[in-house]
Amino acid sequence: MSDPHRHHHHDRDHDHDHDHELPHPDRSPTTRRRRWAHRIAHRLTPHSHESADKLDPALESSARGLRALWVSLAVLGATALLQAAVVVVSGSVALLGDTVHNTADALTAVPLGIAFVLGRRAATRRFTYGYGRAEDLAGVVVVLTITASAVLAAWTAVDRLLDPRPVAHVPAVAVAALVGFAGNEWVARHRIRVGREIGSAALVADGLHARTDGYTSLAVLLGAGGTALGWRLADPIVGLAITAAIVLVLRDAAREVFRRLMDAVDPALVDRAEQVLDEVPGVRGVGELRLRWIGHRLRAEVALVVDGEATVREAHRIAVAAEHALLHAVPRLTAALVHADPAPSPGEADPHLALAHHAAA
Repeated sequence: MSDPHRHHHHDRDHDHDHDHELPHPDRSPTTRRRRWAHRIAHRLTPHSHESADKLDPALESSARGLRALWVSLAVLGATALLQAAVVVVSGSVALLGDTVHNTADALTAVPLGIAFVLGRRAATRRFTYGYGRAEDLAGVVVVLTITASAVLAAWTAVDRLLDPRPVAHVPAVAVAALVGFAGNEWVARHRIRVGREIGSAALVADGLHARTDGYTSLAVLLGAGGTALGWRLADPIVGLAITAAIVLVLRDAAREVFRRLMDAVDPALVDRAEQVLDEVPGVRGVGELRLRWIGHRLRAEVALVVDGEATVREAHRIAVAAEHALLHAVPRLTAALVHADPAPSPGEADPHLALAHHAAA
């Protein structure tokens, strides 16, 4: 994904400025003045390193997310097909609820896959931060899918409680339940691991969804055992237990997605960022510090206090060093916008005083 703030007209290494420009026949005084004006403007602009060496890991994380989704889709799709065949011949409502849940879990790979692909698109004049938020919207789709599967499982179980029917081919139901557990647990481990490694809340939520499916498959196995012992209500009661399990995972997934939509971050990341910034030579204090997720990538905005007598070049050097330290210290951080404030002098007016009435509004 191209970063929305990448300066295409700048060299990759800001420290080298434009020392490596190719020879140009136009060396007139006007051209030299323009070049120096460009350099000064570059030094005065708050910086966000958006070089290719940081974009490559971000693109790779999207590719890993896509691979995890397609593998999950294949495994869960095969599991759901096998279970559906057993549902047709057995009439087990508990297995039907598990099959519906597995199918829904497999299909959530589609909106997540679309979101990962969208997130790799270049930023535009309208979407200046890019399309990373599509991943968070996909997380909402996952939550709605879990909700729909819970409603369907509950409705089916209640209907069977009111109108009990025998379950045929109980051994086949038991085997299908074991297959469902194995497939879901494998997919859950894979999704959660990759999601946490790349910082995708939506993928982690989908992994939790799959893990619950695995436990509900074991519940189906218990229902099959009860049916084999002659307890006709075992199947629908297990169906209700499955519904309760789905509701629990719905709560966890909804909380995870809601926090991401509200730009929540782990406070430990903020503490780590402040600690690293305080250790950068030339930094006298850390003012405002903000972190936010855009998809599975972090961005930072920070105001630093530097020596009020520092030159523009020196303040710029400190800002770049601070950003560099953040990029190494904060996992999955891909960009930081650093602003340098002069340390106050006795009797000096607050340089931000002109902005105070805007902040109050």
